[in-house]
Amino acid sequence: MPARVVPDGPAGRGAAIATLEAGGLIAFPTDTVYGIGVAPTTAQGVERLFAAKGRPPDRAIVLLLGDPDQAAAIATLTPAGAALAAAFWPGGLTIVLPRRPDGAVRLALTTDPGSIPLETVGLRVPDHPAPRAIARALGALPTTSANRSGEPEARDAREIQAHLGAALDLILDGGPAPGGLASTVVDATSPTVTILRRGAVSDAEIARVLRAAGLPEPVGR
Repeated sequence: MPARVVPDGPAGRGAAIATLEAGGLIAFPTDTVYGIGVAPTTAQGVERLFAAKGRPPDRAIVLLLGDPDQAAAIATLTPAGAALAAAFWPGGLTIVLPRRPDGAVRLALTTDPGSIPLETVGLRVPDHPAPRAIARALGALPTTSANRSGEPEARDAREIQAHLGAALDLILDGGPAPGGLASTVVDATSPTVTILRRGAVSDAEIARVLRAAGLPEPVGR
C-alpha cells in the first residue's frame, strides 16, 4: 500500500508523531534533503530504515535533535564539538561525538552487527521546524536520507511515494526539498576534527570556528 501523505504543519506533525509512536516509519522534510525516520523506542526500527533503503544495517544513521541541549544526554560534548555545535546548530552540520555509556539512547544504531556497543554517535539539529518538533516530542530521531541505496535523494513527496512509499507509513509533505548539499559530517571525538563528508558547511567555515576557539584546524579524510 502507498504511504499516507499529509501536509506539513501542526496537524501533519501531530499525525507524524502518532505514526512514530505506533511503531511506524515516516518521511519528512529537513533543511537539506528529505529524511526517513523511526521513533527512538521502536524495536528493530533502525533495521527497518535500512530495509526501506535496500541495504544492510550499518553506521550511517544520524540522530536529529529538537534542540542543542538534547545532545548532552546522548554524547560527550568535546571542546571541538561544543564550538561547532554553537556555531552551526541548527544547520547543516552533523557532529560525531563520543557516546555516553549511560546516555539516553539505547538503539540498534549504537551497536554493530556483533552487538558490540559503538563508541560514537552522529548528531545534528536541523534548521527546519518539522523534524525538530518531532524530536522534541519523541526524543532524538534516528534518521537517514529518503532514497533507495545508490540512488539520488528524493526531491519531494511524489518522488518519495514512487520510490519508498510501499515501505513507509506516512509522508509529511513539506514541498520541494531545498536541494543543494546534504549535511557536512565531522568527527569531533578528538582535539583535531576530521571532515568525514563534505556538504552544506564548508571546510573554511569549520576551520574559522575552530581557530577562534583556539583549536587545531580540521583535517580531511
